[in-house]
Amino acid sequence: MKGNVIVGQSGGPTAVINSSLAGVYKTAMERGYTRVYGMRYGIQGFMEEQYIDLSKHIKNELDLELLKRTPSAFLGTCRYKLPEIHEDKAVYERIFELLDKLDISVFIYIGGNDSMDTIRKLSDYALLTGARQKFVGCPKTIDNDLAITDHTPGFGSAAKYIATSTKEIICDAMGFSYKKKNVTIMEIMGRNAGWLTGASALAAGEDCAGPDLIYLPEIAFDVDKFVEKVRSLLEKQDVVVVTLSEGIHNDEGTYICEYTSGSETTDAFGHIQMTGTASYLAQVISQELGCKTRAVELSTLQRSAAHMASRVDVDEAFAVGGACVKAADEGDSGVMVVIERVSDDPYQSTTGVYDVHRIANAEKVVPREWINKEGDGVTEEFLDYVRPLIQGHYNPMMVDGLPRHLSMKVQNYDWAE
Repeated sequence: MKGNVIVGQSGGPTAVINSSLAGVYKTAMERGYTRVYGMRYGIQGFMEEQYIDLSKHIKNELDLELLKRTPSAFLGTCRYKLPEIHEDKAVYERIFELLDKLDISVFIYIGGNDSMDTIRKLSDYALLTGARQKFVGCPKTIDNDLAITDHTPGFGSAAKYIATSTKEIICDAMGFSYKKKNVTIMEIMGRNAGWLTGASALAAGEDCAGPDLIYLPEIAFDVDKFVEKVRSLLEKQDVVVVTLSEGIHNDEGTYICEYTSGSETTDAFGHIQMTGTASYLAQVISQELGCKTRAVELSTLQRSAAHMASRVDVDEAFAVGGACVKAADEGDSGVMVVIERVSDDPYQSTTGVYDVHRIANAEKVVPREWINKEGDGVTEEFLDYVRPLIQGHYNPMMVDGLPRHLSMKVQNYDWAE
């Protein structure tokens, strides 16, 4: 007997995080594992013995297809930082006690940078103690900032949604331009990496000029120069649309959002709450230039819009989930599954595995050569990299005019059954 698999989801969700979960479940069943357990609310919930038997929720192929199309994290997530082993050994003893209790052979964690740190620590503890479990990281983040992998599941769908929304917002702004100057500023997720904001440039085409200015956190942001650029554009046109990352900062490293009141809270990893950048800059433009301004914060929409998911992204997320089970089944531990790009035209990719110690806590940012000289746009090389990832569409299963999702009715559920 192979024992059981347990899988958890951690950090911010994506439109395709559950496609990876579906890939884990299907592959584990095909490879002869007895059960697949799901951690409720990641490692934090697991330590409180909150877990489910996924077979009670995924009963057939239709459920699997619904799960692939379901936004948010089906299992629930957490932002919990495991201590270093030498700091609190009791935490690890508790986790491994539960793993043995459930006869777990394979532990898979779907997440981003901080989640890969969890895999690093658990696999190191297993090595120290001779524990039999295998630990594999499944990449997930709309930010696309995980090292080594060509890109991360979740990024392509978020990029597709952002590019689409940018086009639609530009159309909306143009409709109000008669004898009126107006500036729209779109705030897009991305703390230190501007992959998502750069994707807004995909809006440009035969039917749309695209955003006028694009600001990524890889380049220091100067508020005064920004105002002058907008002023100059308004002398030539009535509408200006700007896209920028929530994490843009000045040359001293101060986030622009810190000039607002929204950055006073932090999470378990010390990350400040990113919000209010667009609103602050819209207010500055209104005061300095006296024109109509609008701030648009896409917020959680960009990571939950499963109805706009890229087929490439859904399929790759599913494949990556399956590859995690395969890697553990073949003896790998302390690794993350990565996506390797084989070709751009036609687009093809495959999966591999890489030492999680080289990935955890590392951050992949947009290369400087993929940002234009002025620091207010991206290059064709950037667009060539992103464009294949937004292709195709997964049609939602519509019921009564709305998408149907797989639902977990937790209110009467016995967590540890």
